[in-house]
Amino acid sequence: MKMVILKTACVFLISVAILLCAIGTAFAQPHGNVKLNENAFVFGRQLIKEGHLIADRKGAWTEHRPSPDEENEFIRLRGFGEYSKWHLGIDPRFAENTKRRYKFPYGDFKNVHRCGLLAVKARAHQYGYAKIESAAAELERAIKDKPPINTDFRRFINSPVSDLCKSVALTLPSRQKCIDQFW
Repeated sequence: MKMVILKTACVFLISVAILLCAIGTAFAQPHGNVKLNENAFVFGRQLIKEGHLIADRKGAWTEHRPSPDEENEFIRLRGFGEYSKWHLGIDPRFAENTKRRYKFPYGDFKNVHRCGLLAVKARAHQYGYAKIESAAAELERAIKDKPPINTDFRRFINSPVSDLCKSVALTLPSRQKCIDQFW
């Protein structure tokens, strides 16, 4: 009798172990078959090259992500062809003219957002989409390599700010005068 109980318990434990392994494997696999949207990747690189980017902080995507109403208005004005360019993933299970088909948004329909790319990278990694994760990482690197915009100090040359700086610089005593006063 003990032998039967031991065999049954052993079979039960092996069955549970196999079940747990199967569940773990199922969760480790990508959910669905979302593929990298090559057109969106090329479009994102072009936008970054042209300076249409916002190098914002991590976690800002919830504030910067377009709302459903903004998405609908963009689709109404420009169509799904343009809408798809702002998403790094395509889920072929859904029809082309549906919002459900396009996954992993990375911009606000004007600029590429660093925070959007960070969100894409994290979600793609979480769900096992290595190509999408890699594409988002490459776009993020392109943003890091791009020199910041609006740091052209030549625009201050003929501004009142530059006149103020010149007058302040001219009214400061020379270094030698300061040294002579203290000794």
